[in-house]
Parts: sequence; structure tokens; C-alpha cells
Amino acid sequence: MAASCPRHRAPAALYAALCCAYVAGCGGASQGDPRAVALAYADAAERGDTEALHDMLRESSKQRIVLEELRAKVAEQREELAERARAVRDPATRIETEARVRFGDGEHARLRLEDGSYRITAAAALPAAARTPADALEQLRRVLARRSYAGLVRVLSPRTRAAIEADLRSLVEGLEDPEGLEVIEVTSDTAVVLVPGGHRVALRREGSTWHVDDFD
Repeated sequence: MAASCPRHRAPAALYAALCCAYVAGCGGASQGDPRAVALAYADAAERGDTEALHDMLRESSKQRIVLEELRAKVAEQREELAERARAVRDPATRIETEARVRFGDGEHARLRLEDGSYRITAAAALPAAARTPADALEQLRRVLARRSYAGLVRVLSPRTRAAIEADLRSLVEGLEDPEGLEVIEVTSDTAVVLVPGGHRVALRREGSTWHVDDFD
């Protein structure tokens, strides 16, 4: 699960380390109240308690963030830490609790705690905007695994989507009269056809059936 970090300036490396503390605290089975975890983080940050902050990290983060490295950053940025601690205690600060469920086939769903119940914010069958590069790559993997053209178009950038749709629209229009198209290369089992709009379609026969082998 993850809690939103207050939007105050801090050096990127230290900010990332402390946000990891949020993530780890909310994810632990023994931590029932994410606000209590956030307040514990605020107390540790205000004291400059490196050991406490490091203990709040999940195990994978502890392996990446060496205790001595974190101690140096905490000592260097005590003022920013105190400011962030005050921001966490601000009554206006909103804590968001999320859960990410990964299934055996690699699919996942993202849930958010609202009014005491978890609600689905993203799942394989529900279109959602990718919030990180990793999310975008996961969406791409899912639509390719499902062989979903509609899904593939959805995850593309608007510019790429527009270019592909324009090319396909041009190809569709060029294929309106297949009998009248010019065949420029033909053998007993292959053929290349010119299509209006600057397209070429390569065909291949397997047995008694012709298949589209390639097109551009």
C-alpha cells in the first residue's frame, strides 16, 4: 500500500528514501492505521532518527539504501526533514491508502481505501491511465498477451495512435476494390500488391489458402 507524500521541496534522493518509508509502513500487516504510520514517520524525521527511518523501509528498500548513506542524508537535510514532519502533522494533509494485487498470470489490480472499503482504481479489464513508466509497460504486456488491438491502441501515445490510425484508414480505403489492385510480383505461392495510398501487401499461399504475409 502507499500513502501520498505532502508536496514540499526536498532533495530527490532523500525524498525517495522517505517516501519508501511511507510505502513500507502502510504495507506492513501490523500497521492498521496509515495515519499512525505517517505520524511515526514524522516523529522519526523530526528527531533525525536514521535507525527508525531505516526500519520503516521494506526489505528490498533496505538492501538498496545503506544505513550509513541514509544517516549522512538525514544529517545533511535536518531542516527539510523538520519541515516535512510539520507538513505530515498538518490536519489538511490527506493520507491515501492503496493496495496492489498481483495474480499468478502476471495481471494485477490496484485498489484504494475509501470510506472503510477498498475500491478498484485499475485492473486488467478496466482502462486506466498509467501513472508510471512501469505501469505503461505492464499495460502494453497485457494487451499484447490478450492480442487486443483496441487495448494496444489505447496504451499508445496520442501522436503514435493518430499516425497508426491514419495509416490503417488509408489502407482500408485503398482496399475497397481488391479486384482492381495492381499485382506487381506473383509466383505460384506468393504475390505483392500495390494499394493506393502508398501501401504494399505481401500475400503467401499455404495449401489452397492465401494469407496476408506482410503489409505496410
